Amino acid sequence: MIKNFLISCACLMSFSIYAQNGTVSPYSYFGIGDSRSNGTVENQMMGGLQMFGDSIHLNLRNPAAYSKLLLTTYTAGISNTSLRLKDFEEQQNTSVTNLDYIAIGFPVANKVGVGFGLAPYSSVGYNLTSISGQTTNVFSGEGGLNKVYLSVGFEPIKNLSLGATINYNFGTLEYNRLQSVENVQFGTIDNRESKVNGFDFNYAADYRKQIGEKYTFYAHAGVNTQVNLVSRNSERIGSFSTINGQEIEVIDVNLEAQNLRDTELKIPTRSTLGLGFGKELKWFMGAEYSFQQLSSFENTFLRIENIQYDDANSLAFGGYYIPNYKSFTSYFSRITYRAGLRYNQTGMIVNNKEINNFGITFGFGLPLGNNFSNLNLGFELGRRGTTDAGLIEESYFKVNVGLSLNDKWFIKRKIN
Repeated sequence: MIKNFLISCACLMSFSIYAQNGTVSPYSYFGIGDSRSNGTVENQMMGGLQMFGDSIHLNLRNPAAYSKLLLTTYTAGISNTSLRLKDFEEQQNTSVTNLDYIAIGFPVANKVGVGFGLAPYSSVGYNLTSISGQTTNVFSGEGGLNKVYLSVGFEPIKNLSLGATINYNFGTLEYNRLQSVENVQFGTIDNRESKVNGFDFNYAADYRKQIGEKYTFYAHAGVNTQVNLVSRNSERIGSFSTINGQEIEVIDVNLEAQNLRDTELKIPTRSTLGLGFGKELKWFMGAEYSFQQLSSFENTFLRIENIQYDDANSLAFGGYYIPNYKSFTSYFSRITYRAGLRYNQTGMIVNNKEINNFGITFGFGLPLGNNFSNLNLGFELGRRGTTDAGLIEESYFKVNVGLSLNDKWFIKRKIN
């Protein structure tokens, strides 16, 4: 029953993930858009920690965690983000709803698990107006990249788990600019499109050591290799009527002559180290540090002048608490309570101002019935950007809903 239900959902959600416009942030104008590789609701609500894995949940960012799976697990997640966009003079409220991931993982042998799924990698979605004297520029963009992935995790020796993921990223990015001058009948159009695809790999190692009879020490190391993307570009320029918006004399630019028809986008390697401590099935707390040499990134096709890239890094803290997972009398005692916080130096410098991101997360894992399936609810409050230097500050409130369903595969029938 669960299998048939998930297969039907997969077809619908796969189309929805591909078609959705996943952001309304003005900062998605830069790079290849807003990063959407945030993992499951369970991990997001612990500040985005990727180090923790268990036997009944998937961890989309840590392939080593698949070695812990004991049951086949289906997972899917959606989110709604409400934003307040504010500059020095005014503010605007908006929101966006997304399908965030759909995936499945299962054990194939003792301490060996595999998984695969579909999720957004990045999203572009903005609409900006800039007025300088009598000249008005309207910038808009949409699209994004999705990824399909295959992961395997195994435990070659006691306490040490290793894992690897191969990601195939693909999608279309569209960037448009309309420029008009007051009391001039015609304006100019510049429409650009990039069809992007490419691979990257994610490697992880987890170490767990029991301390005494009750406690466990956790260590994690992860490397997301450089994302090598190939971009097939096209550009249309021309004029339009400022009276009715009709295009006039729009032509295709010869990008071959500028060596811009096919370009490469290289997203630098990201490395993560983490430490944690906890009591199995009771509580856990951990911290992670990630580093990325984003200063080497460039997009030669877009030629954006007011953006620079510096090395990016992030800190994440989080954990969970379960009062009594075996309780028969109190449902609230079996709920998993999660919380965390994170701080990201994104590496983007716009108008000579660093764009940083801070978030506070919390959520609940609600058991479903008498099995190991659960409904996960998460909430995040955060802020990104600044109102200095003519920029925009984003304040956001994000609500996540994730479903984690468990089943048994590869179990031989026994006849008494």
